[in-house]
Amino acid sequence: MSDAVPSAAATASGAPEAPRPGPLRTIARVVLRSTQGRVVLLLLAAWLVYQGWLSAAAPGKVVGEFPADREKLAVLVTLPFPPERFHVLVFQRFGRVSGTDGTTVEVRGVPRTELVRLARPYWVSRVEPLKQP
Repeated sequence: MSDAVPSAAATASGAPEAPRPGPLRTIARVVLRSTQGRVVLLLLAAWLVYQGWLSAAAPGKVVGEFPADREKLAVLVTLPFPPERFHVLVFQRFGRVSGTDGTTVEVRGVPRTELVRLARPYWVSRVEPLKQP
């Protein structure tokens, strides 16, 4: 006769108990099984793709030869429509808005490192150097 103590993982039938899934796996299973969870994941994925597209498209909107010796630049930002107050306020975060002409906005004192961020919004068509007289 053996005095062996049964292990805690053994069930009444003697078969080992299956390991329990972790909390993340349980949450993922619940989210993927619900319609609302799948919709939220789909919207999150779409938002991430959109943000990736904005980041990938921004460098292509910066065109022209910017002076290499200047750290602060004067730029023309072209939009596909006449700018409104909102757009001017957004551009003021990057530098001084010195005027608008049709669909372009003149922004002066823009740090060179901020050119791509300035071009990132979907409503910016192009960013180019302001021709100084």
